[in-house]
Parts: sequence; C-alpha cells; structure tokens
Amino acid sequence: VKDLAKGIGRQCVVFNCSDQLDYKMMGKLFAGVAQCGCWICLDEFNRIDIEVLSVVAQQLLLIRIALLADKERFMFEGREMRLKPTEGVFITMNPGYA
Repeated sequence: VKDLAKGIGRQCVVFNCSDQLDYKMMGKLFAGVAQCGCWICLDEFNRIDIEVLSVVAQQLLLIRIALLADKERFMFEGREMRLKPTEGVFITMNPGYA
C-alpha cells in the first residue's frame, strides 16, 4: 500500500494498532483521514480488542456510506465535517495474534 501510494503521489499514513486503542482514538484518526483525503494503513489490525472493532466497523460504515453518496460533508461522531473522496483505509493482519 505504501509503495502504491508513493507511486501515485498520495500521502499514506501507517498506524500500528494495539490492544490499547479505544473507539474514541480511532474516531479521531478516521475524522482526520476523511477530512484530509489521505490513505491510512492500519497495521496489525487484529490486535484491536473485539469490542473496539465493533465500533470501528460502524465508524467506517458511516464514512463509506457518505463516500458512496458523493457527499462533501457528513455527520461523524456528533459533528459535521467535510469529506474528501480520495480517502482510503487499508488494513494488514498478522495471523500470529488472536
């Protein structure tokens, strides 16, 4: 993902996930990504606690629905924000954790 982003001139942020993450931190991360339109690679995504993953899935669904509707602004985590359609979220998983 990083090499592809570099090849097409897109900013890509790699974020190492851990079991210490909570849904509020992930919400802030997704809000920033949605507003700036960069790509994010969530490395070792399966290390996040299952309870947090449930909320993260809902957060990503809100962003996806807004992208599919070609919205320029949308409601996320109780506030209205702009949405750049170049935004992308990618994940990597290590089967050694679980």
